[in-house]
Amino acid sequence: MGKTKILLVDDHAIVLDGLKSLLSKIENIEIAGVANNGDEGLEQLKKTKADLVITDLNMPGMDGLEFIKTIRNDFPPTKIIVLSLHDEPHFIRNIMKMRVQGYILKNDASSELVEAVERVLDGKTFFSSKINQVLMEQIDEPDKLLTDRELQIVKLIVQEFSNKQIAGQLFISERTVETHRKNIFRKTETNNIIGLIKFAYNNKLID
Repeated sequence: MGKTKILLVDDHAIVLDGLKSLLSKIENIEIAGVANNGDEGLEQLKKTKADLVITDLNMPGMDGLEFIKTIRNDFPPTKIIVLSLHDEPHFIRNIMKMRVQGYILKNDASSELVEAVERVLDGKTFFSSKINQVLMEQIDEPDKLLTDRELQIVKLIVQEFSNKQIAGQLFISERTVETHRKNIFRKTETNNIIGLIKFAYNNKLID
């Protein structure tokens, strides 16, 4: 029986190196390719026919969300493990609806990745202990459309703050702000700032 092929997708070389090191502990696997974003990931997947994809979500070009959707449409047998910093409940639930087999927070990767890969390749699922905790805490709480962080960003967008200004105000990266903006527009089903402002006022998200 041949080795299981794994494709790694992340835009940080140091993360890719760390993943390779961790995965070297597992027998009968092969790192079939690496990519820096979803576009490169799809090209690699076409060439390698990888059995498992381990992907980040926050990447330039085609981000992880679009990448996962495309995999599910074009390569349905491929297993997927998400490796991300995002632990917002609504975001996690949306990812799980996309039928991924695993979700690990990057902070937990060193202790949980090997177990996650082994379980997923065995036909099971694996979610970080923190992910499971977040989901359990939400069971008895009313579902909020936007997270607290997203509400903060909506209020700053309405005040015409740029991504750079929002990043400085909230002490996060511009890329993280851009990811939040995409999620906000998707959740509110708006396409531009005017539509978002109307949505915010109509739903009393801002005064």
